[in-house]
Amino acid sequence: MSKGKVLIVDDESRMRKLIRDYLTKNEYDVVEAADGLEALDCFYKDKEISLIILDVMMPKVDGWEVLTRVREQSKVPVIMLTARAEERDELKGFSLGVDEYIAKPFSPKVLVARVEAVLRRSQPASESGETDRLVCGDIVLDKSAHTVTVEGQLIDLSFKEFELLQFFMENKGIALSREKILSAVWDYDYFGDARTIDTHVKKLRSKLGGKSGEMIKTVWGMGYKFEE
Repeated sequence: MSKGKVLIVDDESRMRKLIRDYLTKNEYDVVEAADGLEALDCFYKDKEISLIILDVMMPKVDGWEVLTRVREQSKVPVIMLTARAEERDELKGFSLGVDEYIAKPFSPKVLVARVEAVLRRSQPASESGETDRLVCGDIVLDKSAHTVTVEGQLIDLSFKEFELLQFFMENKGIALSREKILSAVWDYDYFGDARTIDTHVKKLRSKLGGKSGEMIKTVWGMGYKFEE
């Protein structure tokens, strides 16, 4: 039984083959695109795509434009690949709704692990049909529906922002180190770079707005704490 369908978008055939071989070995279905236009065509036609692995530098339409168009219609998880591990690229990716960001060269085994983690996180929290809600102040997080409302208004969060907020709310009043947040929400060990967490916290605060956003407190020199 397939674990899901992954769209691989990269103009290098050898890179696509490397990723495809590892994903198919781990029971994923794979579709491929060699440029941005082909990627968008695949995405629009195939409604069963569970995740996109997207290169940045491509002919015709680059990865940023593909991501922007995908996000206009879908919250399908996206893992961005790039040959340039520059901060501005990472920040741009997160601002456009990237779920993971991996710089080339990378370990294919690690990439597969990231794919599994992102897909696991993107699934509804409950299959029972019962509402499983967390409530703090004006924030209501529904795990089964995978929605967040503030003062009754639906807030548009990426999968990773949702998981981050859920982790904060489930650990209300507890000072959380960046290491613990990264391990719990991103499913991999902390490597000393806090930009991923800080960028997502900044966006999450902005989307929650006002007093709700201020519930995410900075614990200087450590991490964050969620308090009403």
